[in-house]
Amino acid sequence: MLRSLLKSPLGHLGTIRTVVLILVAYLFCCQEARDTGRKIPTGGLMLGHEPLLKVSSVMRIVVAPQEFKGTLTAGQAAEAMAEGARRVIPDATIETTPLSDGGPGLLEAIQASRGGAMVKNAVSDPLGRIVEARWLLLEDGTAVIESAEATGLTRLKENERDPRVTTSYGVGELIAAALERGCRRVSVGLGGSATNDGGAGMAAALGARFLDADSNDLPPAGSALAALERIDISGLDPRLAGTTVVAAADVSNPLCGPEGASLVYGPQKGASTAVAVELDAALFRYADVVERDLGVHVLTVPGAGAAGGLGAGLIAFAGAQVRPGFEVVAEAVGLREGLLGADLLLTGEGRLDAQTGYGKTVAGAARMAAECGARTLIVPGALAPGWEAVLEYADAVEPVAGSVLTAEEAMARPAETLSMTVERTLAVWWRMREVEAGGAAAAGAG
Repeated sequence: MLRSLLKSPLGHLGTIRTVVLILVAYLFCCQEARDTGRKIPTGGLMLGHEPLLKVSSVMRIVVAPQEFKGTLTAGQAAEAMAEGARRVIPDATIETTPLSDGGPGLLEAIQASRGGAMVKNAVSDPLGRIVEARWLLLEDGTAVIESAEATGLTRLKENERDPRVTTSYGVGELIAAALERGCRRVSVGLGGSATNDGGAGMAAALGARFLDADSNDLPPAGSALAALERIDISGLDPRLAGTTVVAAADVSNPLCGPEGASLVYGPQKGASTAVAVELDAALFRYADVVERDLGVHVLTVPGAGAAGGLGAGLIAFAGAQVRPGFEVVAEAVGLREGLLGADLLLTGEGRLDAQTGYGKTVAGAARMAAECGARTLIVPGALAPGWEAVLEYADAVEPVAGSVLTAEEAMARPAETLSMTVERTLAVWWRMREVEAGGAAAAGAG
């Protein structure tokens, strides 16, 4: 069954015209399936803007998805989507640009567009165990660090999650490794962390000391910050002063309060409600001492609460600028330049929901495509309440899991089902363009 959500600037008549075109395009696709013997399954194509009137002779498509969490990396998703697009428009020029919001997948997304060398270092995981973590060294000397490589939630088993004791120390070790290699520009991706220590662990690895009332060193972990009395930065790595640090945040939460790191994200890291309140109080104390001893305000800065407050720590101890992760990645991979002159953006992520519209990667890419004059088709893994907001910038949204495939089927064959859904969605959209272009040409001749 074909379901539509339409927006037409031409009012009621425009809507009727568009519905007719959709039905004609759909019938064309069904006829093609009968003629070729290929199965083109029907699904819930949900359309926003009307298609363009002009059909270019050579279609230029930019494929720029985020990771489909738990199933496909951004690079794998991009290849699957591109494969589906080629089956519909074989002569199209297709460019793949994997994206990230600053969380897991950041290194691969930037390396796919910028190249560079992956560097491996032995660092501390969230519980202090030694693990091997990667970071990316670009040709211009910039270091790209994905905090989840060292302190990600995926480093822990379910029964090991406890944000009272986990630490961001390993992130500081990665920064120190980049400084050792001579890097003076460092981008740190925030997201997917298992920690809630305000970046104190990161700062401790770089030479800062966190002291209690008896001048004893506190363990660099979340709950210990409740006893923080003084911060000593006399031993802080002096190279930080000459280094430009950008924190790519996947969220804009402040450090503390109802929307802060502890109360919003603590539970997914293993905190009970009581523990989350305890950790929030500890970060309030930490913010007070940081402002008093370092003269840096971090409490209410947007993004300071990202990665359990690592954003705040980078601001305070590394002078970092916190920016939306999508913006940082889009600049690094040249997304805007790629979209200029493109006809279509294909993008997607694991789940489209109300949060997608708040500066997240898919919405940001669709918005940028609109600014560049390109249309957008979004193919997410699934839909959740609030997803409709993206129709402001997208022509169509078609989930992989829906009326054709169950979530279990989609998860079992993620690349295949994503490619098939792109093929189906693009085929209908493409036919709509052809039909409307033909109608416009006939009207002009008359």
